[in-house]
Amino acid sequence: MRPSRRAPDELRPVTLERGVVKYAEGSCLVKFGDTHVLVTATLEDRLPPWLKGQGRGWVTAEYGMLPRATSERTRREASAGKQSGRTVEIQRLIGRSLRTIVDLEALGERQITVDCDVLQADGGTRTASITGAWVALADCINWMKTRNMIKANVMRDNVAAISCGIYQGTPVLDLDYAEDSEAETDANFVMTGDGRIIEVQGTAEREPFTQEELLSLMALARKGVARLVDLQKMAVA
Repeated sequence: MRPSRRAPDELRPVTLERGVVKYAEGSCLVKFGDTHVLVTATLEDRLPPWLKGQGRGWVTAEYGMLPRATSERTRREASAGKQSGRTVEIQRLIGRSLRTIVDLEALGERQITVDCDVLQADGGTRTASITGAWVALADCINWMKTRNMIKANVMRDNVAAISCGIYQGTPVLDLDYAEDSEAETDANFVMTGDGRIIEVQGTAEREPFTQEELLSLMALARKGVARLVDLQKMAVA
């Protein structure tokens, strides 16, 4: 039995609330159960120096956790003078996941920065961030369309992410912290709306896992991502 009493293939309650930040071109408050992430998308008429003059834009991301997103206070990384390796890894994952479904040439010589701030963490902060980031990005692109800044279809597909793991010998979907901290194997899957794979991160925490177990986790992830994509489409409809 899972601590949350969910079925093995059951997501936590998921909500995607748009337009929660007044000044951002796009925003989304995403909740995967007790994991809550505030995502904003900011349009800027500037590019990294190495991209200037190439006729295409850029999408990048930043990620961070508020000090009391967890049960004990976490020191702000700004006060430590540098980001942790985990933070850098996650924000790079978010950025490259979004870029896979964006037509950067159609975007033009502009940059969209997606900020993911974890308000409350209970496992799966990176997967919630990616899922909510797509909604914020979609709203930012729509903001540009209404102002005739772009005409082509900039976003080519949805992108969403979900965690899976082996908990007490059973493959399960969307791990919360209680499961993640005790799982024999945990993995994160990032996929497009049409089911293509962007990234798979899988780690054996205790015993190595088999190819059959990996495929079972993949099947769960496909089901979970399909549900998340449906929720994204309903959110921006």
